[in-house]
Parts: sequence; structure tokens; C-alpha cells
Amino acid sequence: MSTEKSKQPFYLKSGFLFLGIMLVAFNLRPSITAIGPLVPLIRSDLGLSNGWAGFLTTLPLLTFATFSLFSASLGKKLGNPQAILLALFILLLGSTIRVLGGSDLLFIGTGLTGIGIVICNVLLIPLIKNRLPKKIGIVTASYSAGMTLTAAIASGISAPLAIDLDLGWQGSLLSWSALILVGILVWAPQIKVPKPIIQANINEIKINVWKSRLAWQVSLFMGVQSLLFFTLVAWLPDMMITRGLSAVEAGILISAMQIIGLIGTFISPIVAVKFKDQIGIILVLGAMYLLGFSSLFIHVLWINFIGLTLVGLALGSSISLAYTLIGLRTGSDQVTASLSGMAQSAGYYLAALGPLLFGIAFDIFSNWNHLIYLTLTFSILFIFFGLKSGRARVIGVGRLGN
Repeated sequence: MSTEKSKQPFYLKSGFLFLGIMLVAFNLRPSITAIGPLVPLIRSDLGLSNGWAGFLTTLPLLTFATFSLFSASLGKKLGNPQAILLALFILLLGSTIRVLGGSDLLFIGTGLTGIGIVICNVLLIPLIKNRLPKKIGIVTASYSAGMTLTAAIASGISAPLAIDLDLGWQGSLLSWSALILVGILVWAPQIKVPKPIIQANINEIKINVWKSRLAWQVSLFMGVQSLLFFTLVAWLPDMMITRGLSAVEAGILISAMQIIGLIGTFISPIVAVKFKDQIGIILVLGAMYLLGFSSLFIHVLWINFIGLTLVGLALGSSISLAYTLIGLRTGSDQVTASLSGMAQSAGYYLAALGPLLFGIAFDIFSNWNHLIYLTLTFSILFIFFGLKSGRARVIGVGRLGN
């Protein structure tokens, strides 16, 4: 048996698949989170308003939401590994285009990066469930943590790359293309893996997730936690600059918040799969959000740092928990892919409102408290939809037994 395993091609081994999954995950956030600390530079260089600057973060979310609808079908047609490889090339193309000219190319390239990211986002979840079914918790935890780690690093070093190394905002954003190339090289062998034979209950395959109340609850939970994350990534650095931090320090702060969140990102799925329902963990995370965001009303930096530590832990836990719920609330690969597409479509349409609406509100009122009101409101909605989607049920089956 061991001899047969040793003769397997390297790309068929689970360790190499895991490495590929991690490298794909490393590329799913930097192109977005690197923008936040660079917004003042981009806004000044291209003459953008706060509303258009906020749209830089909103645009990828709109592409997430729109192309989530087609990602599951693309994966079914090409095969998940092949579709993910195509998505990485689209991400590389967008990352290059957006730094080549003015605002038009910036927005076109940013839209393309969103398309590449969302195809990977949607298809990694069913791929993991199909190829590594006994390791869903640990693999989901690992790739979510990897995604959060590179998101944090991108937030922290984008301003130093632009300012201290004199690369400008264009060079800072383009530097992440190297990581995409590595991801492409490591993932490419996966297209040689034979397409798996999917065995599933025919009734589950016919389930229309768009007509499921539970599917909508999971999708809105995904949307609320995404809105909180992307709104903070887009605007928290600017807010903290007004409180006395430099652009580099504000970038380091948002980076530190996400690095702290790695603890929650890794632990959350492992804990979640051990319980029949996930209501307890959702209540804890909701309380952390409410306490953390409320601390921002106090204009004392060390209090803000403590509050943002709580927020970082909650944000890190929330994204991996949302991905885990997609797997826990479905009974087959087909339904998992459908729910993954739905959750990231409906969810990201909701998330896209955050950065844009606050940018417009700030243009009108010039009051940073509106950012705090927004986050507190959606923290309450996070708890509400979390309690609904956290109950032990499966789409098309109902409540799980003891």
C-alpha cells in the first residue's frame, strides 16, 4: 500500500493539494486590502472624490456578487481545478491592468481582480468537501487563516512600499502579482487530476437553494460579516489618520487587527464542527463586535486599539465560520456549490453597500461617527442572522437529530 502511494504523481497527493489550496487562498485578499492605506495617495493622484474612492473597494464586491452566480456552473463545466486556474489568470490580468493608466483602467482592472477572486472563493469550498471530506474543519481553518494573513500583510506593507520604497501606489499594488504567479505555478498540476465521480442523492441535486429560507439566512450572515470587513478595510485607515496616525501607522493598525484575527480564523471552524449548532460562538462574536465598535466613540488611541483587537478577533472568526456554515448546512457537493455561489452573490451585494454608502455619507456630513453607527447596526444584524443560520439544520432536510 505504501509503495503504491509513493508511486502516485505528486499532484495527486493530499499534501500538494493542500499547498495549492493555501497558495490560492493567499491571493484572495491582498488586491483589495492593499488599497485601503493607499486611498489618500490614489485619491490625490487621480483626483477622486470620497465616493469614488470608496467605490474602489465596492467594485470588487459587486463583481463578487455578480459572478458568484456563474462560478458554480463554470466549475461544473470546466471542473473546479481548471476553473480556479482560469480565475488566477484573470486575477493576474486585472492586477496588471489597473496600474497602467488613469482612473478608467484602475476601475476596469479592479473589476477583473474581483472576478478572479470570486471564482476561487466559490469553488474552493466544494472542492475541499469533495477532495478532502474528512478534513473540512482543519483545511477550512487553514485556508481562511492564510487568506486573512495575506490580507493583513497587504494592509500593513502597502503604504511602506509606496512611500518608504518610493514605488508609488502603482508599484505597491503591482508587487502582489508575484504571489499570483507562484499560485498559478503550484496550482497548474491540479488540472491533471481526474474529475471525481459525484455520488449524491438525486433529491439533493434538485434542491433550489434560492427558495430555501435557511439558504437566505446563511447568505445574509455572509453578507453582514463581509460588509463589516470591507467597510473597515476601506475607511478605518482614513479615520485613524484623522486621529493622529500617519498613513503608514494606520496601515500597520489595520494589518495588526487582521493578524490578531488569525487566532479566530483558525480556531473558529475547528470549534464550530464539534457542536451540533453554532449559536454559542455567534453570540460571543456579536458581543465582541458591539464592545469593539463602541470603543471608537472614545477618542483615546489606546482604548481604540483594545476595541479593535476585539473586532479583529471577531472578523477573523466570522469569515471562516461563514465558510464552515456553507458546508455544514448542505448535504451534498452539488448543494454546497450552489449555496456557496448564492451566499457569495447575495452576501456580497449587501457587503458592497458598506464602503460606498459611507463614502457618500462622509462627503455629505464629514462625520466619522457615521462609520461607527453603521458598524454597530450591522453587528446587531450579524447576531440576528447568525442565530438563524447557526441552528442545526440542513437545506432540504430540516432540523438535525441529536
